Amino acid sequence: MRIRIHRGTREIGGTCIELESAGSRILLDLGLPLNATDLASTLLPEVDGLDGGSADLLAIILSHGHRDHWGLVPKASRKIPLVMGKATESIMRAAADFVPDAIALNAARYLEHGKLIQIGPFAIVPRLVDHSGFDAYAIEIEAAGKRLFYSGDLRAHGRKAKMFEALVHTPPRAIDIMLMEGSSLGRLADDESFPTEEALENIFVDRFKDTTGMALVACSAQNIDRVVTVYRAAKRTGRTLVVDAYAAEVLKATGYDNIPKPVAGWSNLAVFIPQRQRLHLKNNGIAPLVDSYREFRLWPEQLAQKASRAVMLFRPWMMRDLDQANALSGAKVFWSQWDGYLRAGSPGAALMADCESRGIPFETIHTSGHAGPGDLRRLAAAVAPKKLIPIHTFERDKFPSLFEKVVLANDGDWVLV
Repeated sequence: MRIRIHRGTREIGGTCIELESAGSRILLDLGLPLNATDLASTLLPEVDGLDGGSADLLAIILSHGHRDHWGLVPKASRKIPLVMGKATESIMRAAADFVPDAIALNAARYLEHGKLIQIGPFAIVPRLVDHSGFDAYAIEIEAAGKRLFYSGDLRAHGRKAKMFEALVHTPPRAIDIMLMEGSSLGRLADDESFPTEEALENIFVDRFKDTTGMALVACSAQNIDRVVTVYRAAKRTGRTLVVDAYAAEVLKATGYDNIPKPVAGWSNLAVFIPQRQRLHLKNNGIAPLVDSYREFRLWPEQLAQKASRAVMLFRPWMMRDLDQANALSGAKVFWSQWDGYLRAGSPGAALMADCESRGIPFETIHTSGHAGPGDLRRLAAAVAPKKLIPIHTFERDKFPSLFEKVVLANDGDWVLV
């Protein structure tokens, strides 16, 4: 077996790894680079058969549903079978009705925790991991007597931290090559750690108590861990979590009974559909999807009255609805996403400026979706691979000082496992 990293040895995002054995090949992820300006102008990696013209490219396996791991799949041939988690497929289908450039992908097979999948000569065992992307997997692959372990994106401080601990305590054995992400290197000191989701929940509780009006939390609806954190904090402070139709559909798509969603049995939850979204639903012929949560609806004329007891999952374009409803008195905005989205010229920066002009306090409350250096060291030590290759990192040169048996690969080079 041999591998070729097409993108990721020197950057975060755009991940694509090609594996070859006995004349057959598979891809691990096919992501859109973070610096891509648009999908149309971004070239596919030089992988033979992405146009569907090569029968030996057996499958594309998607570790999770973040765009930097699947974003180039729409440019590949639909003939190539896709393998992903079932919840990943469902969430992507739900998002496709709302998010520009999103796509509903159809899986030929599903990743399931600990369940072996055989694709040609490749024996694949997925391991569910803790990550800000829901239904994320690390992947163990064996072919021709060689064993590879791909960490995917993972962390140890989220609401599924027990999955990381299980991976450390029962790691894959006899691994020849481990491909390990290093997103946190350069962002966090080697002896520091990220706050946990539980710690964020407590911070949100304190902030919600100190907010006289509506608490507006700007976070991704697909960051299910964070939505759960915000919901729990809202409930602890006697507030109702308000979501839009997009977030409602994503939460329903998880398929997990213990995740809040607008279905019977859940309290402290409401659905508000902004005008822009109402028009979108109508124009796309999907307005009937809101009928399933009619009993949870919150109407524009109710916003001002409910504001002091509400927390809203918020995006900048919703400000107009809240303004027109006179629901911004005493409001505060809490940014709960990567601070890179606040850079000059970004929608986040525009939101900050808008809040400043309105006199609305703005605060960042966030934690990373990726493991800190200490947890990465624990993982690498537990797996104890013969070779460790950095991926999904801007700081690969830091790896040799932190980990053993590091081999620095280059984009486009074949490496024998």
